[in-house]
Amino acid sequence: MGTTAKPNKLKMQPHTLIIEKGLADHHYWGDLWRYRELFFVLAWRDVSVRYKQTVIGLVWALIQPLLTMIVFTVIFSKVAKLPTDGVAPYALLVYAGLLPWQLFSTALTGASGSLIGNANLISKVYFPRLIVPTAAVVVSFVDFLISFVILIGLMLWYQFLPGWQILTLPFFVVMAFLASLGPGLWITALNVKYRDFRYIIPFMVQFGLYVSPVGFSSAVVPEGWRLLYSLNPVVGVIDGFRWAILGGESHLYLPGFLLSWGIISLFLWLGIRQFRKMEKSFADLI
Repeated sequence: MGTTAKPNKLKMQPHTLIIEKGLADHHYWGDLWRYRELFFVLAWRDVSVRYKQTVIGLVWALIQPLLTMIVFTVIFSKVAKLPTDGVAPYALLVYAGLLPWQLFSTALTGASGSLIGNANLISKVYFPRLIVPTAAVVVSFVDFLISFVILIGLMLWYQFLPGWQILTLPFFVVMAFLASLGPGLWITALNVKYRDFRYIIPFMVQFGLYVSPVGFSSAVVPEGWRLLYSLNPVVGVIDGFRWAILGGESHLYLPGFLLSWGIISLFLWLGIRQFRKMEKSFADLI
């Protein structure tokens, strides 16, 4: 006897599409994790564009801090006769301040112009826009690693052995990134609407180089003014780097360091707040 096969009926599960005001905002921070591969792609693209098939990009990352260190050492040590920290060579003092400044300034510059540089991507594809300026700061970390080679060479030249404090250096690297990310988010958001902000960034970076303790120790600032001077968040970053690299030769001014952390946190909160406030209009304005 033949058997009759019963037709296989595919059951379709109902799918509900929910359109709710504010739902995208609710899942925004989760989307940052889900789009993490885009972060790595953008970061790798920025690094490869900077260094692929080029020599001057790599050489400039070495020459720029080296020449700046030589000029600052001559001006502040030989001409101005400013003291170093302990018995540490003045060239090491300057270079220990240049490393975090270069990290901060490069990250700030890269983040502040990142949205304009990715205009085509932003106007066509949805993703959390916060990924773009965050990925842009990765280039500054590569420059930092290249410049760190000179620091090792200087330590060997002066036969200077760092102490256990060098293990805390990654903590201060993160501090430098956060110090640049807050203002960078604010400026890149404003730069989308007001394009003349791109002319302000070079001036800010140049001005900040001279008001920050890059070529001199912040210990030369009178005691009554040190806390006020620490309102510049880069002061705490530079002092932290010097303490990590020079060890016991450099002393960390704790009240100013904590104040710098407070200023960094405030700017980071304001930067994220301003960025999220303007984010929905980026595709229309850009």
